[in-house]
Amino acid sequence: MVRNHLSYQMTLSQTIILGNSPLCYASLNGSCKKYIYPKEAQTVLYLLLATIAFLTFLGNLLVIITVIHFKQLHTPTNYLILSLAVADLLVGGVVMPPSMLRSVETCWYLGNIFCKIHSSLDVTLCTASILNLCIISVDRYYAVCHPLLYHSKMTPNATLLMIFVCWTISGFVGFGMIFLELGILGVEDFYYSNVACEGGCFLFLSKTASAVFTMLCFYIPAVVMISLYLKIFHIAKRQARLIQNAQILSSHRHTSVGRTEIKATKTLAIVVGVFLLFWTPYFICALIDPIIGHVVPSFLFDFFAWVGYSNSTCNPIVYALFYIWFRKSFRIILLGKIFKPNSSRIKLF
Repeated sequence: MVRNHLSYQMTLSQTIILGNSPLCYASLNGSCKKYIYPKEAQTVLYLLLATIAFLTFLGNLLVIITVIHFKQLHTPTNYLILSLAVADLLVGGVVMPPSMLRSVETCWYLGNIFCKIHSSLDVTLCTASILNLCIISVDRYYAVCHPLLYHSKMTPNATLLMIFVCWTISGFVGFGMIFLELGILGVEDFYYSNVACEGGCFLFLSKTASAVFTMLCFYIPAVVMISLYLKIFHIAKRQARLIQNAQILSSHRHTSVGRTEIKATKTLAIVVGVFLLFWTPYFICALIDPIIGHVVPSFLFDFFAWVGYSNSTCNPIVYALFYIWFRKSFRIILLGKIFKPNSSRIKLF
């Protein structure tokens, strides 16, 4: 996720006057301060972050191929998983590599236009992830709490429409906020006088912008998801108790389907929980930093951003741990069996 760097620039004037610290562009006035890691530390950081990016890209690519290739997986729930995997794939393939260069070199050398594009994609993909998770929670709510309405409400067309709306809103939020500079609305003079510098790529948020952005893109969706899953598990527990007491007469088939839905719900609840766990530290800092005068250290923002990025690495791992059919499909893909005739009709469960 993009970072707020006012604290990073607090010592800029002293740096230029004293001339005892390296700058991103030594020949330019108003250059950002540069921190130089030891060569060994740089090597370790590059290896670590490149590995995270590679695993994120590969894991989510396997998820995408799995859902698209196997016809048995063409369900509304899996379309939502596919949409989430696309967002995670783009995080690993598009957002992480430039962020790795920025984190290790502590400067941005890829130009202002690409900085805006990168920051826009960063915000867009984070927003898309949480909105996809919101739709997934709605899908699970109908599947468990209103099973008779599920197939009429969560049709493939309805699901695809929700995915389209999710990505459209995310794109407007990400690209609109960056290119329209909504984060500095009302504090432009302060930003360009005290914050902006050559060699930096970050999103500055005023108090108002920070509150609106974090509430709409994280806190409110998080409360909605948590509320829905609490409701889901309350209903599921009650249904399980009724089944156990033989107060519901159902065939073995229906009971089995119910258990399948509950297991899927638990797995996707874990995905939501991991997302909230990994991104909450960053959004807490993003919310309070403007309020306390932008004193949160830049390296802390950078660390929490990479913790958030790593959430995209974890989702395929969660699927592999809890879905036997995902593990089976992964093996089929990695062994090249998907190139055999009619491989798309292989029964995974």
